[in-house]
Amino acid sequence: MTVPVLLVVLALALGGCACVVWAQRGGPRWARAVAAVTLGAGELLRRSAKRRRRLGGGGNNGGDDG
Repeated sequence: MTVPVLLVVLALALGGCACVVWAQRGGPRWARAVAAVTLGAGELLRRSAKRRRRLGGGGNNGGDDG
């Protein structure tokens, strides 16, 4: 069940990237809308990652536990 979900997420990401490139070259209105959503989602993920790093959360931060 996990593999099909990951494949769908990968297809959506690749499609979004293709729409960003297409919209940059003057594509149709719907491609520009998809590109805007894709870029907005990327910005949200980037801010979330910065916030997690700043707060020290999430996973191994390279410290030595021993």
